[in-house]
Amino acid sequence: MAGSSTAAEPQKQYGITKPISLAEPVEVDLQKTAELEKLLVEAGLYESPEESARREEVLRELDKIVKDWVKQLTSQRGYTDQMVEEANAVLFTFGSYRLGVHGPGADIDTLCVGPSYVNREEDFFIVLHDILAQTDEVTELQPVPDAHVPVMKFKFHGISIDLLYASVSLLVVPPDLDISQGSVLYDVDEVTVRSLNGCRVADQILRLVPNVENFRTTLRCLKYWAKKRGVYSNVTGFLGGVNWALLVARVCQLYPNAVPSMLVSRFFRVFTQWQWPNPVMLCAIEEDELGFPVWDPRKYHRDRSHHMPIITPAYPCMNSSYNVSTSTLRVMMEQFQFGNKICQEIDINKSNWSALFEPFQFFEAYKNYLQVDIIAEDEEDLRLWKGWVESRLRQLTLKIERDTYGMLQCHPYPHEYADPSRQCAHCAFFMGLSRKEGAKIQEGQQFDIRGTVDEFRHDISMYGYWRPGMELAVSHVRRKQIPLYVFPEGYKRPRPLRHINHQQQCNKNDVEDGTANRSPDGQPKRKHDTAGAYDSEPGRSAKRASISPSISPIHQKTSSPPSSNIANASGASGGSPVSLANGNLEQANCLNSPLASEKILDSVASGSKCVAGEAVCSGDAAKERDNCIPNIKNCTTTTVAVCTSLKRVAEKVVSELVGSESLGGNKSAELLERAEDMGSVLVENVHFGGNGVVQSGLPEELEVLLLVHSLLI
Repeated sequence: MAGSSTAAEPQKQYGITKPISLAEPVEVDLQKTAELEKLLVEAGLYESPEESARREEVLRELDKIVKDWVKQLTSQRGYTDQMVEEANAVLFTFGSYRLGVHGPGADIDTLCVGPSYVNREEDFFIVLHDILAQTDEVTELQPVPDAHVPVMKFKFHGISIDLLYASVSLLVVPPDLDISQGSVLYDVDEVTVRSLNGCRVADQILRLVPNVENFRTTLRCLKYWAKKRGVYSNVTGFLGGVNWALLVARVCQLYPNAVPSMLVSRFFRVFTQWQWPNPVMLCAIEEDELGFPVWDPRKYHRDRSHHMPIITPAYPCMNSSYNVSTSTLRVMMEQFQFGNKICQEIDINKSNWSALFEPFQFFEAYKNYLQVDIIAEDEEDLRLWKGWVESRLRQLTLKIERDTYGMLQCHPYPHEYADPSRQCAHCAFFMGLSRKEGAKIQEGQQFDIRGTVDEFRHDISMYGYWRPGMELAVSHVRRKQIPLYVFPEGYKRPRPLRHINHQQQCNKNDVEDGTANRSPDGQPKRKHDTAGAYDSEPGRSAKRASISPSISPIHQKTSSPPSSNIANASGASGGSPVSLANGNLEQANCLNSPLASEKILDSVASGSKCVAGEAVCSGDAAKERDNCIPNIKNCTTTTVAVCTSLKRVAEKVVSELVGSESLGGNKSAELLERAEDMGSVLVENVHFGGNGVVQSGLPEELEVLLLVHSLLI
């Protein structure tokens, strides 16, 4: 009877709603959890006992420094000896360290709470700053007094520290101060409230989850996943540590008896179906007589614009994810779908945990990118300059969304890259660009975001600590122009090879006005993309043409879908379709093209006609070529013409390749990819004037000619 009475007792409810399921784990769930934990250990997500001990020692030393600092100020201000003796500051931790999910090399978020007579502006950012600057063990000291939450960043014994300060309404701060109590917020300003809330939120999260250890393992897993998939960064508009902690905590509340393998799967199940902007909350939003504003879209118009509200559980409750934009929310939802699909496969033993953590192939996901190059004289200046620019990158995303009415979507990638060939200090960030899916595209539509980029660069130039050599370049690059240094192995993933003459001809045509039209890493420069051109002189630090504020950024364009017409430089559409019926290139009316090099084409003549023959790949011809390609016979000459609808040519080549029985399966797929790539390049980049003649100057057009040539000869 006693057992049944215990079983009948209702389980404590966590959160503002009843749980979705009270199911207990079965043996397979425990096994999958063990496999997941093993993977996390092998991934190096746990620090060693020695490093843990070193962190604790660093915190003890820092605690002594801030206590001595407060005593020094108390003495200098003429307080009694007893006050000097009792003067105190208390050091708290928050963030991943407080939650118990930090990994090797992670920074420690710390908060110093001091008495009312020790202020932030002078005492913290000047006096304590100078004390730290004179401490040998302190390096990379960087004050950020104007941040939303003012912070002092530095390394102490090689460990990164983010130090905040809060002055509370007490003459003496007790060693056992409980900052979770609302009384700590009496008579303080909003900046102090924000500084205190990091610790208060972390403590509340740990109180509001059913099982702290299951929460920690699940959060460690999801943070690792988010970094692998490129969606871990509050500053660029994705989610940071506290955001992920709140989402995981909510799933723990909804499945209070679940173990980590179950919680990870349920996480994706829940948030692929979540109806944003409905808020995620761990507890009810409480009002208080202190009068600080809390998140309330009914009262505050600004709160209505939040796309993905994740509400902090400590008073005053705020939206921790206000940085999320429509573009970054879209990217995260796509990644949630990916995670959900993999977890479903894991549940039925069709996949394993390693598949969940496959890195996102960002540089293969888009055809157009913005590249933001940040340059400084030395590493110290770069660290300061980069921090400023990175904190404003989100504004570039928002401005592009605003100026294109949401039709052009940005995917800022929260990873920085450095070009080791540069002599100056350098790093680069990238944004993927794409049209809004499902949007109606007007004929010849393009997006001109030069003014948007100018506005962004003007905002960046307002940096109060600017030094000579701090420069910024924003340029448009296509997928094929992505610099090699962004790839982990130093080279791009293998792509299908084109005909051998392609590279030879590109090398020849890359010379324009006596200067090689190619960057040092082998990437083609664009004639029109002056903002994206590297100096090609060897041994010289490369500079962007758009570094100088007086140089306008390029005319940015997004990719056009295959079905859309192509606009010329002036925006006019042109070109009429060429009939491609029954496997023939029927009477293709070829036009004179200023791009048609004699080395590429035997001849380009108006009115020449070609008839398609069958694909041939046998004998010596097969041995001589790396890639078998269909021969097109019966041409009056070996002619490749730039016609008014090369898109149709590309479509026909694709179908010919797929249907060719003389090609093996692998070769057919390879050629299909080549032809599809050609088709996309055609549609994006071949521009016709009003008279139907191709406009010259884009390397993609050369690539189109070369590839068509290799497929036709």
